[in-house]
Amino acid sequence: MITDAAQALKVAGEFAARLAAGDSERDANRTLPREQVAELAASGLLGVTVPARFGGADLDARTMGELMAVLSAGDASVGQIPQNHYFFVQVLTEAGSEEQQKFFAAEVLAGRHFGNALSERGTRTARDFAIGFSPRPNGDVEIDGTKHYATGALFAPWIPIYANDPDGRLVAAWVPADARGVTVVDDWAGMGQRTTASGTVRFDRVVIPSRWVVPIGEVFERPEVFGAFGNYLHAGIDLGIADRALRDGRELIRTLARPRAEFDPPSAHEDPLVVHGFGELALRVRAARALLHDAGDAIDAARRSLTATSAAEASVAVAAARAAADTAAVSVASDVFALVGTRGAADALNLHRHWRNARTHTLHDPRRLKIQYIGDHALNDRPPPSTGLV
Repeated sequence: MITDAAQALKVAGEFAARLAAGDSERDANRTLPREQVAELAASGLLGVTVPARFGGADLDARTMGELMAVLSAGDASVGQIPQNHYFFVQVLTEAGSEEQQKFFAAEVLAGRHFGNALSERGTRTARDFAIGFSPRPNGDVEIDGTKHYATGALFAPWIPIYANDPDGRLVAAWVPADARGVTVVDDWAGMGQRTTASGTVRFDRVVIPSRWVVPIGEVFERPEVFGAFGNYLHAGIDLGIADRALRDGRELIRTLARPRAEFDPPSAHEDPLVVHGFGELALRVRAARALLHDAGDAIDAARRSLTATSAAEASVAVAAARAAADTAAVSVASDVFALVGTRGAADALNLHRHWRNARTHTLHDPRRLKIQYIGDHALNDRPPPSTGLV
């Protein structure tokens, strides 16, 4: 059991170091991190956002952002997997009944973590859900349909989904992975984040009790930072990717790169152009980390005193953190090659996995949307929409 922020970050750092040792090989061979996810579940890290009254550490948002960055610097795919878990723990905190929170808190603290099955194909937008969700006369619910991009579902005992009830209201429902009619397909084939197991989940007339259904839609009828927190964790993933690309680039510049003859430096890492270029990359990472911390503080402040104003400030702060982390991840993972030199392009080094991971992950929620929300708030005092996506 992890009890405080210092312990959580220490455990995360030690686990991330072990992840880093096999990260490149797992990516190159697309070896799914089953053992690593099992170790994560056993570490106590997945219980750190459970409310204290149920035995969890109830960590603040700022710590959670840093924790996500630490894990993702070890292995970006493994780092992304718990984002969905923490997101759905927050769903319960925001909208679950006391009985539901108590039941699922016990599950989480016992190491039975959450995957996800949110996205669908063929709907008009990512927020439209067409999956069948039909109450039965005895109080159970039948779920029928298919979800895609279900990160971590292959490893998780519970697969929460989003659906619309017969009245069109948004609900979250927890489905046991071993329930009759559930099939998880490992068919994720993206160029990056290759071992997140973000495949397909099929629900063939799966029946669950209504006590595992949470009416999440009502959360968006009041000021909330629920959506900001989910997005904030994604910013941590991007920061972790940028940080790891910078660190790996540093190692290769110091051990592999050759100095340019024009300046006659004794080594590549003393070449003034390389030093300057690396400083620019380090600045982007530092700026992204500072904005991540700022966003975490804004979420924590809003949680202490939740108003329309504090919720909007938290959402805008998270939008800024995501935009900066997006830029840092994509640009650092790309520009570092110019400092390492031609040798950095060797496939055996697999340095390119950081750019592939950054480019893939940042497509989830484009930077241009974040900039739009920031600009509209700064220029027109218009808060971001309360949709759970900002």
